[in-house]
Amino acid sequence: MTESTELVIASGNAGKLREFSALLASRNILVRPQADYNVTDVEETGSTFVENALLKAREACRVSGHPALADDSGLAVDALGGRPGIYSARFAGEPKDDQRNNDKLLEQLQDIPEGSRGASYWCVLVLLRHAEDPVPLVVQQQWRGEILAHPRGEGGFGYDPLFWVPECGMTAAELSAEEKNRLSHRGRALDVLLKTLDEGVPGL
Repeated sequence: MTESTELVIASGNAGKLREFSALLASRNILVRPQADYNVTDVEETGSTFVENALLKAREACRVSGHPALADDSGLAVDALGGRPGIYSARFAGEPKDDQRNNDKLLEQLQDIPEGSRGASYWCVLVLLRHAEDPVPLVVQQQWRGEILAHPRGEGGFGYDPLFWVPECGMTAAELSAEEKNRLSHRGRALDVLLKTLDEGVPGL
C-alpha cells in the first residue's frame, strides 16, 4: 500500500475493530471504522460469507470514498451441517447476543459428545479499492477446533469461550490477544491479504 493509505473497516463490531487495529498496527495504514463516515450496517442478504462481505465493503466504499475492508466470519460446526455459518452473530435471533448464541449452540449439541464436535471458525476478507471495483481482493481462511460442553475463559468474543484449540490446550477465550491474533482465522486471512498487497496492487 502507498504511504499513509486510509482503509475503512466496514464493521461496527467492537471486537473485530480491536483485532484489525492490532493486526495492522505495524503497517503504514490508517485504520478508520466505518462509523467515522456515518456508514450504517447493510442488510446481509447474501447466502455466503463472500457475498455478505462484498455487500459491506461496497457500502463502506460508496459512503466514505476510500478503500474499504470488510470481514464476514462465523462458526461452522461439523455436526450441525456447517451451522450457524453466516447466521453466527444472530444465531439466537435479534438483538444479537453472544451469551444467547452460545447457549443455543450448546443446546443443539447436547446429544453430541465431546470429541465429536469438530468446528471451524471461517473468515472471509474482501478489500475494494472503490465502490465499483470489478476485481475485489478476496481471502478466506479457517481455524479448526472443537466445541466444548462448557465455556472456559473470559477473553475474546462470540463463541470463543466454547472454541477449544487443541494445539494450545485452551479455548480461544483463554488465549492472549497476541496469540489469538497469530492463530485465528482473521489473523491468518489478514496475513494472506497483506502479503498480496506487499506484492503490489494497482490503485492501493
